[in-house]
Amino acid sequence: MEKVRHQMNATDSRIAAALLAAPRASWRTVGRVLGISERTVVRRAAPLFGDGTLRATAVRNAAHFPDLMPLALRIRCRPNRISAIAATLARRPDTLWVDVLGGGDEICTILHLDGPDARNNLLLRDLPATPAVRSWTSHVLLRVFPAAFDWSGGLLTEAELAGLRPNPPAAPARPVLQPLDHRLIRALTEDGRASYTDLARRVGTTALTARRRVEALVGGQVLRLATEVDLARLGVRAEALLWVTVAPGALEETGQQLSRHPQVRFAAATTGSANLLVAVAAADLDALYRFLTDTIGALEHITALEVTPILTGVKRTGLVRPGSL
Repeated sequence: MEKVRHQMNATDSRIAAALLAAPRASWRTVGRVLGISERTVVRRAAPLFGDGTLRATAVRNAAHFPDLMPLALRIRCRPNRISAIAATLARRPDTLWVDVLGGGDEICTILHLDGPDARNNLLLRDLPATPAVRSWTSHVLLRVFPAAFDWSGGLLTEAELAGLRPNPPAAPARPVLQPLDHRLIRALTEDGRASYTDLARRVGTTALTARRRVEALVGGQVLRLATEVDLARLGVRAEALLWVTVAPGALEETGQQLSRHPQVRFAAATTGSANLLVAVAAADLDALYRFLTDTIGALEHITALEVTPILTGVKRTGLVRPGSL
């Protein structure tokens, strides 16, 4: 039986936004930044985590795992089978996103595939063997621009966001991965807000060591902590994927610039006819239109643009949306 979802008020939304921006921020820090008591944060946030409205997880940075292949797929399907195909993709442990797009006949999914065999099995065996799949295109994610991961739905001020962010080291060192780290990554994927005591118990170490290794993994950008929430509950009514073609010499600059925009929740350079994938979350269609005209339109190095509205998100950040299957 699906859990009853709590209604979110303005305070809940700002707490959720703080946890989107800083997934492991302490309740005390969230309260201090938002100007409310720690007790209020705990009282409001606990039910949201309890019913699955908020969910904490972690995602590996593919750049630090040589065998991990980040891939975006655009899959065209028979409309009467698209829900079943989206559900099948969402159940795969290697899918991070599964979104139904456009007119209800296309899916975009982002995967972290464990090596060439997994990639080839998917592209050369599984998809061709699925009768309801009409066609697909694959796009390797060459670089993910991390600034977009600070997305907070526009509900926080710059001062509040700055108060949530720890001061990063000037040049974060990439840690040498240990067997313990892989166990910690698995545990954080299941619960990104697990206490260090709980993490230590689950992976067989001390709380001090767990804290030190988690901080090294996050500080070295090996691991990204994340909070997942249904964006509609934060007032987002228009989501879209933009397939952008940028002059190669301006790809880095354009990707960085767009990733810092408050309406952009994901940006990555890709292979394919479009070389930049951007996920936009806007309050409504008018806000999406203004983003396209004012923000995209002002970038001189963009030569082509395709906009695909997102009808529904089945899986985000490696987590299946409650009630979507």
